[in-house]
Amino acid sequence: MEFEYAFEMSASNIRFGPGVTREVGMDLAELKVQRAMVVTDPNLAKLPPVAAVLESLESENIRFELFDRVHIEPTDISLQEAIAFARQGNFDAYVAVGGGSAMDTAKAANLYATYPADFLDYVNAPIGKGKPVPGPAKPLFAIPTTAGTGSETTGVVIFDLIAMHAKTGIAHRYLKPTLGLIDPENARTMPPMVATATGFDVLVHALESYTTIPYTQRERPARPILRPAYQGRNMISDLWSSEAIRMAAKFLPRAVEDPDDLEARSRMILAASYAGVGFGNAGLHLPHGMSYPVSGMVRDFHPPGYPAEEPLVPHGISVVLNAPAAFRFTGPGCPERHLEAAQLLGADVSRTKAADAGDLLADRLIQLMQRLHVPNGLSAIGYTRGDIPALVEGTLPQHRVIKLSPRPVGREEFTRLFEDSMVLW
Repeated sequence: MEFEYAFEMSASNIRFGPGVTREVGMDLAELKVQRAMVVTDPNLAKLPPVAAVLESLESENIRFELFDRVHIEPTDISLQEAIAFARQGNFDAYVAVGGGSAMDTAKAANLYATYPADFLDYVNAPIGKGKPVPGPAKPLFAIPTTAGTGSETTGVVIFDLIAMHAKTGIAHRYLKPTLGLIDPENARTMPPMVATATGFDVLVHALESYTTIPYTQRERPARPILRPAYQGRNMISDLWSSEAIRMAAKFLPRAVEDPDDLEARSRMILAASYAGVGFGNAGLHLPHGMSYPVSGMVRDFHPPGYPAEEPLVPHGISVVLNAPAAFRFTGPGCPERHLEAAQLLGADVSRTKAADAGDLLADRLIQLMQRLHVPNGLSAIGYTRGDIPALVEGTLPQHRVIKLSPRPVGREEFTRLFEDSMVLW
């Protein structure tokens, strides 16, 4: 096997500032957009961020249709509903308003309306065929209202494949939004539990991308176009990931504990983009790989602040509940990285041996989880040890992320990791 010798930096354009949501109409007008699809969820459709977008489009005489049926934690079925809407609408641009669910739905609608194909054609292998996106999609403007996924900076779509009871995705640079408009005013609407879940998603994104394998340990592709979005850590992704860790360590507790702390919420929504640039180029590993079946197999967990119609494990919660066990395991694979990450989170590393690096990072993360009242492990959201075989089966196909782990991992290791994630303290 020939190893990789290069990495490629790719990120969306970002505009940050209070009130930038109201500029999106002018942005579309500059591109001579005639007809836009606005993508959001039923709750946000009634709130100021969407109203600001629609007013902005109307002021520039841009015709639009509102798709307000985004499913929180999208599924293959909900994505295909949006795709059908996009195909019928003959849109020449897209505007996503919301969290990762809205932005990922808009990316999928844009992709399949621009380059029609069977749904699994672009889905990551081995679950789908993993075909590359044929070319650039139509303009997509992403306006996040949560501080979590960083989807405004990435070419990634994540969804639940209902038949498998697990998450999978689509990843390609051509799916990156044309512009991410990061407006601190939009973060005001987040309930505390949403701020907690999305904030931990930011933090674990950054921790994982900082501790993936280096890009030089990945197999070199035959052609540059085949170089994956998730390349392994590199000198540029490290800058974004490390700063996102610092920002989350300082501002996440404040953003959750005081919803009126606009500085903290502003910095967290910006940290989500920092982390998105980091992991959008370096990739993720075990906490995210393990999170997908945790979200997909949920039975009866109903978190406060989220729609109550159906059970739901918020993505950031499904990620962070696996993170302590995962980092204890990956610590020996790159102990210096885990020590640096723990230090960025505020831990004293002066007397810590390399062999204890993963434990220190996990313990520091658990302290923050306890402070912000995160459920105590998978058992607290309804899972038992009897679910572990199915959780393992749902994790093993997540090659896009688990192959970037700094330690090799298989069925036996995942079984132990899920056992260790049942109760954390």
